[in-house]
Amino acid sequence: MTGTQHSDDREDEALARTAVDALFGQLALAPKPGLPDPRERTARDHSALRWSARALLPGLTAMAATARRTGEPSASLRADLGAIGRSTEHSVALAGGGHRGALWTLGLLVAAAALRPGAGADDTMALAKELAAHPDRRAPRRPSRGSTVSARYGAAGARGEARAGFPHVRRALTALTTSRARGATEAQARLDALLTVMSTLQDTELLYTAGPRGLRHVQAGARGVLEEGGTATRPGTEALSALDTELTSRAWSPSGSAPLLAGALFLDALGVSP
Repeated sequence: MTGTQHSDDREDEALARTAVDALFGQLALAPKPGLPDPRERTARDHSALRWSARALLPGLTAMAATARRTGEPSASLRADLGAIGRSTEHSVALAGGGHRGALWTLGLLVAAAALRPGAGADDTMALAKELAAHPDRRAPRRPSRGSTVSARYGAAGARGEARAGFPHVRRALTALTTSRARGATEAQARLDALLTVMSTLQDTELLYTAGPRGLRHVQAGARGVLEEGGTATRPGTEALSALDTELTSRAWSPSGSAPLLAGALFLDALGVSP
């Protein structure tokens, strides 16, 4: 193996590790309303998710390597990424499951980052958008729960989010910058970014479990925390606690928002700005 190949391999794995670290960063936040985090009442789910997140690393590395070799956001690259993704889903399932949304979001962004190393966030998301626009012709034809809910309610879903260029990842990046500039801690800034996503995302998991009225209620609750000044303020912290208690009691999980925050943390870690 040549020195160049060694360098490329290291860069591919570095991108994948940055993505997995971003996922760990999302998982570590607390309190996340309705989502597993390190607190005692959700610690078992959180520990299992941390364990299975490690299983994403080989697949994300392979996605980066495949994108680098292909060199363009083509239909053939999209098909290869889909095949790698399905194999990675199987590995993650053996490790405990979860992270399907994170694999979709981070996989596209890792591949896009490998296509254009050093590109800004907007360019990286634009490349991911081009990749997502290609149909995965090898994908199984059975409908997923997310696609069924998307069709029923007209929600964009994970695929629509990617095909639109990840607008909620962009909003999360902006929220991170804004909260940091206001003096928030890093954890507070990340929670504000999560709430920013929750406030407008048409989360298909929430639509499935809570219906349109429940989704609007959760969106309003997230906006309420931000309108109180965010998680760096006492009123904002109290509003967050109330929202968390309500979502937990109702078993409503805004699980579509978490992978998008992980995507924003990945781009943020690369040091690229919108």
